[in-house]
Amino acid sequence: MSVRHFLTLNSLSRNELMTLINRAAELKSGFKQKTVETSLSGRVLGMIFEKSSTRTRVSFEAGMAQLGGHAIYLAPTGSQIGRGEPMEDTARVLSKMVDCIMLRTFEHERIELFASYSDVPVINGLSDSYHPCQLLADLLTYSETRGSITGKKVVWMGDGNNMCHSYMNAAKIFGFSLIVACPEGFEPAGDIFEQTSSHVQIVHDPREAADQADLIVTDVWASMGQEQEQQQRMKAFAPFQVNSELMALAKGDALFMHCLPAHRDEEVTADVLEGAQSVVWEEAGNRLHSQKALLEFLIA
Repeated sequence: MSVRHFLTLNSLSRNELMTLINRAAELKSGFKQKTVETSLSGRVLGMIFEKSSTRTRVSFEAGMAQLGGHAIYLAPTGSQIGRGEPMEDTARVLSKMVDCIMLRTFEHERIELFASYSDVPVINGLSDSYHPCQLLADLLTYSETRGSITGKKVVWMGDGNNMCHSYMNAAKIFGFSLIVACPEGFEPAGDIFEQTSSHVQIVHDPREAADQADLIVTDVWASMGQEQEQQQRMKAFAPFQVNSELMALAKGDALFMHCLPAHRDEEVTADVLEGAQSVVWEEAGNRLHSQKALLEFLIA
Protein backbone atom coordinates (compact mmCIF):
# COMPACT_ATOMS: atom_id res chain seq x y z
CA MET A 1 0.00 0.00 0.00
CA SER A 2 1.41 3.39 -1.01
CA VAL A 3 2.21 6.00 1.63
CA ARG A 4 -0.44 8.69 2.09
CA HIS A 5 0.77 12.26 2.52
CA PHE A 6 -1.13 15.42 3.47
CA LEU A 7 0.44 18.20 1.39
CA THR A 8 -2.77 20.04 0.42
CA LEU A 9 -6.46 19.45 1.08
CA ASN A 10 -6.54 17.73 -2.31
CA SER A 11 -4.38 14.95 -0.85
CA LEU A 12 -7.57 13.48 0.63
CA SER A 13 -11.07 12.94 -0.73
CA ARG A 14 -14.08 14.84 0.54
CA ASN A 15 -15.29 11.72 2.38
CA GLU A 16 -11.88 11.27 4.02
CA LEU A 17 -11.81 14.91 5.09
CA MET A 18 -15.30 14.62 6.54
CA THR A 19 -14.21 11.50 8.42
CA LEU A 20 -11.31 13.51 9.86
CA ILE A 21 -13.57 16.37 10.94
CA ASN A 22 -16.02 13.99 12.59
CA ARG A 23 -13.20 12.15 14.35
CA ALA A 24 -11.73 15.48 15.48
CA ALA A 25 -15.06 16.34 17.09
CA GLU A 26 -14.98 12.99 18.95
CA LEU A 27 -11.41 13.58 20.11
CA LYS A 28 -12.32 17.07 21.27
CA SER A 29 -15.20 15.70 23.33
CA GLY A 30 -12.87 13.11 24.85
CA PHE A 31 -10.29 15.79 25.58
CA LYS A 32 -12.85 17.80 27.54
CA GLN A 33 -13.86 14.70 29.47
CA LYS A 34 -10.19 13.85 30.18
CA THR A 35 -10.49 10.56 28.30
CA VAL A 36 -7.12 8.89 27.68
CA GLU A 37 -6.44 7.82 24.07
CA THR A 38 -3.56 5.48 23.18
CA SER A 39 -4.14 5.01 19.46
CA LEU A 40 -0.57 6.14 18.66
CA SER A 41 1.21 4.43 21.53
CA GLY A 42 4.85 3.85 20.66
CA ARG A 43 4.64 5.99 17.51
CA VAL A 44 6.97 8.92 16.80
CA LEU A 45 6.38 12.13 14.83
CA GLY A 46 9.39 14.03 13.49
CA MET A 47 8.74 17.78 13.24
CA ILE A 48 10.97 19.90 10.99
CA PHE A 49 10.58 23.67 11.36
CA GLU A 50 12.24 25.90 8.78
CA LYS A 51 9.70 28.59 9.74
CA SER A 52 8.98 29.62 13.31
CA SER A 53 5.74 28.56 14.95
CA THR A 54 3.64 28.56 18.09
CA ARG A 55 0.33 26.87 17.25
CA THR A 56 1.74 24.31 14.83
CA ARG A 57 4.45 23.08 17.16
CA VAL A 58 2.36 22.97 20.32
CA SER A 59 -0.66 21.36 18.66
CA PHE A 60 1.34 18.58 16.99
CA GLU A 61 3.55 17.94 20.01
CA ALA A 62 0.67 17.94 22.48
CA GLY A 63 -1.44 15.89 20.09
CA MET A 64 1.12 13.10 19.85
CA ALA A 65 1.54 13.07 23.63
CA GLN A 66 -2.21 12.88 24.20
CA LEU A 67 -2.50 9.93 21.80
CA GLY A 68 0.27 8.07 23.59
CA GLY A 69 3.05 8.83 21.12
CA HIS A 70 6.02 11.15 21.03
CA ALA A 71 7.16 14.10 18.92
CA ILE A 72 10.71 15.21 18.12
CA TYR A 73 11.35 18.89 17.31
CA LEU A 74 14.02 19.67 14.71
CA ALA A 75 15.06 23.26 13.98
CA PRO A 76 17.49 24.15 11.15
CA THR A 77 20.07 25.34 13.68
CA GLY A 78 19.96 22.02 15.48
CA SER A 79 20.01 19.63 12.55
CA GLN A 80 21.98 18.88 9.39
CA ILE A 81 19.32 20.63 7.29
CA GLY A 82 20.73 23.94 8.49
CA ARG A 83 24.17 22.86 7.27
CA GLY A 84 23.00 22.13 3.76
CA GLU A 85 21.99 18.46 3.79
CA PRO A 86 19.67 17.92 0.80
CA MET A 87 15.98 17.52 1.63
CA GLU A 88 15.84 14.18 -0.14
CA ASP A 89 18.66 12.82 2.04
CA THR A 90 17.00 14.03 5.23
CA ALA A 91 13.70 12.48 4.13
CA ARG A 92 15.27 9.09 3.45
CA VAL A 93 17.10 9.04 6.78
CA LEU A 94 14.32 10.33 9.04
CA SER A 95 11.68 8.08 7.49
CA LYS A 96 13.75 5.09 8.62
CA MET A 97 13.45 6.28 12.22
CA VAL A 98 10.00 7.85 12.73
CA ASP A 99 6.41 7.00 11.81
CA CYS A 100 5.40 10.37 10.34
CA ILE A 101 7.07 13.68 9.49
CA MET A 102 5.62 17.17 9.71
CA LEU A 103 7.46 19.83 7.71
CA ARG A 104 6.92 23.59 8.00
CA THR A 105 8.86 25.27 5.22
CA PHE A 106 9.04 27.94 2.53
CA GLU A 107 8.65 26.89 -1.13
CA HIS A 108 5.95 24.25 -1.58
CA GLU A 109 8.26 22.40 -3.94
CA ARG A 110 10.50 21.60 -0.96
CA ILE A 111 7.78 19.64 0.78
CA GLU A 112 6.81 17.88 -2.45
CA LEU A 113 10.44 16.84 -2.95
CA PHE A 114 10.69 15.72 0.67
CA ALA A 115 7.52 13.62 0.42
CA SER A 116 8.69 11.94 -2.79
CA TYR A 117 11.70 10.51 -0.91
CA SER A 118 9.94 9.67 2.38
CA ASP A 119 8.87 6.14 3.31
CA VAL A 120 6.39 7.48 5.90
CA PRO A 121 3.52 9.99 5.70
CA VAL A 122 4.52 13.65 5.36
CA ILE A 123 2.29 16.47 6.64
CA ASN A 124 2.46 20.02 5.35
CA GLY A 125 2.62 22.12 8.52
CA LEU A 126 2.70 25.22 6.28
CA SER A 127 4.37 26.17 3.03
CA ASP A 128 4.40 29.40 1.05
CA SER A 129 1.57 28.03 -1.11
CA TYR A 130 -0.73 26.11 1.27
CA HIS A 131 -1.75 25.73 4.90
CA PRO A 132 -4.07 22.68 4.87
CA CYS A 133 -3.82 21.87 8.59
CA GLN A 134 -5.35 25.25 9.42
CA LEU A 135 -8.24 24.51 7.08
CA LEU A 136 -9.01 21.31 8.96
CA ALA A 137 -9.34 23.39 12.13
CA ASP A 138 -11.43 26.05 10.37
CA LEU A 139 -13.79 23.48 8.88
CA LEU A 140 -14.19 21.81 12.27
CA THR A 141 -14.91 25.19 13.86
CA TYR A 142 -17.56 26.11 11.32
CA SER A 143 -19.14 22.65 11.51
CA GLU A 144 -19.51 22.65 15.29
CA THR A 145 -20.75 26.25 15.34
CA ARG A 146 -23.03 26.53 12.30
CA GLY A 147 -23.30 23.06 10.75
CA SER A 148 -22.45 22.23 7.14
CA ILE A 149 -20.44 24.80 5.18
CA THR A 150 -21.74 23.46 1.86
CA GLY A 151 -23.64 26.16 -0.03
CA LYS A 152 -22.49 28.97 2.28
CA LYS A 153 -20.89 32.25 1.23
CA VAL A 154 -17.34 32.55 2.57
CA VAL A 155 -15.24 35.67 2.10
CA TRP A 156 -11.46 35.69 2.13
CA MET A 157 -10.41 39.26 2.90
CA GLY A 158 -6.81 40.24 2.08
CA ASP A 159 -3.77 38.71 0.46
CA GLY A 160 -4.03 35.84 -2.02
CA ASN A 161 -1.62 33.82 0.13
CA ASN A 162 -1.23 30.22 1.32
CA MET A 163 -4.33 30.40 3.51
CA CYS A 164 -6.33 31.82 0.62
CA HIS A 165 -5.13 28.99 -1.63
CA SER A 166 -6.24 26.37 0.89
CA TYR A 167 -9.63 28.05 1.21
CA MET A 168 -9.92 27.90 -2.58
CA ASN A 169 -9.29 24.16 -2.49
CA ALA A 170 -11.81 23.79 0.33
CA ALA A 171 -14.48 25.69 -1.62
CA LYS A 172 -14.28 23.25 -4.51
CA ILE A 173 -14.11 20.16 -2.29
CA PHE A 174 -16.96 21.14 0.07
CA GLY A 175 -19.12 23.07 -2.37
CA PHE A 176 -19.23 26.53 -0.85
CA SER A 177 -18.91 29.87 -2.61
CA LEU A 178 -15.64 31.67 -1.89
CA ILE A 179 -15.23 35.37 -2.61
CA VAL A 180 -11.59 36.46 -2.58
CA ALA A 181 -11.48 40.21 -1.86
CA CYS A 182 -8.00 41.59 -2.41
CA PRO A 183 -6.24 44.68 -3.79
CA GLU A 184 -5.17 44.57 -7.41
CA GLY A 185 -1.79 42.92 -7.70
CA PHE A 186 -2.32 40.68 -4.68
CA GLU A 187 -4.53 38.02 -6.27
CA PRO A 188 -4.07 34.31 -5.56
CA ALA A 189 -1.99 32.15 -7.91
CA GLY A 190 -3.50 31.86 -11.37
CA ASP A 191 -3.11 28.08 -11.65
CA ILE A 192 -4.92 27.51 -8.35
CA PHE A 193 -7.72 29.84 -9.46
CA GLU A 194 -8.07 27.93 -12.73
CA GLN A 195 -8.50 24.70 -10.78
CA THR A 196 -11.12 26.15 -8.42
CA SER A 197 -12.86 28.87 -10.44
CA SER A 198 -16.16 26.94 -10.41
CA HIS A 199 -16.47 27.92 -6.74
CA VAL A 200 -14.23 30.98 -6.44
CA GLN A 201 -14.70 34.61 -7.45
CA ILE A 202 -12.05 37.34 -7.17
CA VAL A 203 -13.22 40.91 -6.48
CA HIS A 204 -11.49 44.14 -5.50
CA ASP A 205 -14.36 45.72 -3.54
CA PRO A 206 -14.41 44.56 0.11
CA ARG A 207 -17.92 45.85 0.75
CA GLU A 208 -19.33 44.02 -2.25
CA ALA A 209 -17.61 40.85 -1.06
CA ALA A 210 -18.88 41.05 2.53
CA ASP A 211 -22.53 41.49 1.59
CA GLN A 212 -24.59 38.65 3.14
CA ALA A 213 -21.52 36.56 3.94
CA ASP A 214 -21.80 33.57 6.27
CA LEU A 215 -18.12 33.65 7.18
CA ILE A 216 -15.38 36.28 6.83
CA VAL A 217 -11.76 35.19 7.13
CA THR A 218 -8.57 37.22 7.05
CA ASP A 219 -4.84 36.96 7.76
CA VAL A 220 -1.92 39.30 8.36
CA TRP A 221 -1.07 41.59 5.48
CA ALA A 222 2.63 40.68 5.45
CA SER A 223 3.45 37.02 5.98
CA MET A 224 6.79 35.59 7.08
CA GLY A 225 9.42 36.66 4.56
CA GLN A 226 7.44 39.72 3.42
CA GLU A 227 8.31 42.06 6.28
CA GLN A 228 10.25 44.38 3.97
CA GLU A 229 6.98 45.03 2.10
CA GLN A 230 5.12 46.03 5.27
CA GLN A 231 4.61 49.73 4.47
CA GLN A 232 3.55 49.09 0.88
CA ARG A 233 1.12 46.44 2.01
CA MET A 234 -0.31 48.58 4.83
CA LYS A 235 -1.35 51.16 2.26
CA ALA A 236 -2.70 48.68 -0.30
CA PHE A 237 -4.70 46.61 2.20
CA ALA A 238 -6.10 49.39 4.39
CA PRO A 239 -9.55 49.33 2.68
CA PHE A 240 -9.74 45.56 3.33
CA GLN A 241 -9.54 45.81 7.10
CA VAL A 242 -12.21 43.68 8.79
CA ASN A 243 -14.01 46.09 11.11
CA SER A 244 -17.49 46.41 12.58
CA GLU A 245 -18.76 48.32 9.54
CA LEU A 246 -17.65 45.50 7.23
CA MET A 247 -19.05 42.77 9.50
CA ALA A 248 -22.38 44.64 9.56
CA LEU A 249 -22.72 43.94 5.83
CA ALA A 250 -22.55 40.18 6.43
CA LYS A 251 -25.41 38.08 7.75
CA GLY A 252 -26.40 38.69 11.34
CA ASP A 253 -25.05 35.30 12.42
CA ALA A 254 -21.87 35.50 10.32
CA LEU A 255 -18.65 34.26 11.88
CA PHE A 256 -15.17 35.77 11.83
CA MET A 257 -12.02 33.66 11.64
CA HIS A 258 -8.29 34.37 11.61
CA CYS A 259 -5.48 31.79 11.68
CA LEU A 260 -3.46 33.95 14.10
CA PRO A 261 -1.26 35.61 15.16
CA ALA A 262 -3.31 38.74 14.51
CA HIS A 263 -2.17 42.35 14.30
CA ARG A 264 -4.95 44.20 16.09
CA ASP A 265 -6.23 47.27 14.25
CA GLU A 266 -4.37 46.33 11.07
CA GLU A 267 -6.09 43.49 9.17
CA VAL A 268 -8.79 43.27 11.88
CA THR A 269 -9.95 45.70 14.53
CA ALA A 270 -9.72 44.68 18.16
CA ASP A 271 -13.49 44.90 18.64
CA VAL A 272 -14.12 42.36 15.87
CA LEU A 273 -11.33 40.02 17.01
CA GLU A 274 -12.70 40.04 20.55
CA GLY A 275 -16.35 40.33 19.52
CA ALA A 276 -19.29 37.95 19.68
CA GLN A 277 -18.95 36.86 16.04
CA SER A 278 -15.30 35.92 16.41
CA VAL A 279 -14.45 32.24 16.91
CA VAL A 280 -10.68 32.66 16.58
CA TRP A 281 -9.80 31.17 19.98
CA GLU A 282 -11.89 28.06 19.41
CA GLU A 283 -10.46 27.90 15.90
CA ALA A 284 -6.91 27.98 17.30
CA GLY A 285 -7.68 25.28 19.85
CA ASN A 286 -9.19 23.10 17.15
CA ARG A 287 -5.76 22.77 15.55
CA LEU A 288 -5.03 20.25 18.30
CA HIS A 289 -8.06 18.06 17.71
CA SER A 290 -8.11 18.15 13.89
CA GLN A 291 -4.41 17.30 13.73
CA LYS A 292 -4.83 14.44 16.19
CA ALA A 293 -7.44 13.01 13.81
CA LEU A 294 -5.06 13.54 10.90
CA LEU A 295 -2.18 11.80 12.71
CA GLU A 296 -4.40 8.83 13.51
CA PHE A 297 -5.55 8.62 9.90
CA LEU A 298 -2.05 8.72 8.44
CA ILE A 299 -0.18 6.64 11.03
CA ALA A 300 -2.63 4.19 12.59
